[in-house]
Amino acid sequence: MRRRLDLLVGTALCAFAVTLVTCGGGNQTPSTGQTQNVAPASSGAAAPVSPVDAATAATVTGKVTFAGTPPAVQPVKLSSDPYCEKANPGLTTETAVVGRDGSLGNVFVYVKDGLGNRTFPTPSEPVVLDQKGCHYTPHVMGIQIGQPLQIINSDDTLHNIHGLAKSNREFNQGQPIQGMKMTHTFSTKEVMIPFKCDVHGWMNAWIGVLDHPYYSVTSTDGTFSLKGLPPGSYTIEAWHERLGTQTQTITVGEKETKNVSFTFKA
Repeated sequence: MRRRLDLLVGTALCAFAVTLVTCGGGNQTPSTGQTQNVAPASSGAAAPVSPVDAATAATVTGKVTFAGTPPAVQPVKLSSDPYCEKANPGLTTETAVVGRDGSLGNVFVYVKDGLGNRTFPTPSEPVVLDQKGCHYTPHVMGIQIGQPLQIINSDDTLHNIHGLAKSNREFNQGQPIQGMKMTHTFSTKEVMIPFKCDVHGWMNAWIGVLDHPYYSVTSTDGTFSLKGLPPGSYTIEAWHERLGTQTQTITVGEKETKNVSFTFKA
């Protein structure tokens, strides 16, 4: 009798083990209990094909200028924080960076339309936003969906990074200690997202989130370049935080480089 009972128990345990092997299908995450799929060690699947043929890729270059009398650059009052006042006494506003020849800096230029249903790999290299001298560096930037944004506090004073996103999740994170870092990612397109520091009201920055790599920010000479484009017709948009947006349609052929210019007025 005892031998028969042991046999029945052993059979039941074996059946239970088989069920686990055939139905488990993956590892469970302890914190969420969700199934995490594990890729086979060697699937034999082909590598993803690039949506752009480098041999035929085109380039769009250009320049953004300002027509008229540019707004005067204003000094920033830093007296509310003695550290900032000492660290960056010559800080000025960046809402309109205009060169002697009318070149306009800090303009976000990107492909707004024309890429169709192409998908592009997400860069693993982070984009860095630094808080240094009680000032965001850079003032205007771009990033791709899912690409890490690394935010650093290089100052020995309290900052907080407040991302006022609408399509993405709004966030507000304090960084009270010099050298602190945080990483944030965005889940959907949004042009543009304003950033501010609630501790220092003069600190602000802008970031454009896209699902492709075709964007540029004009330097102080007003120039930009969009390289590696598939041949085709595109809507190019130029965005400025105070002057608004302008768009142009351009068609580029295989290996072709075309120039487009934008002029903003006061």
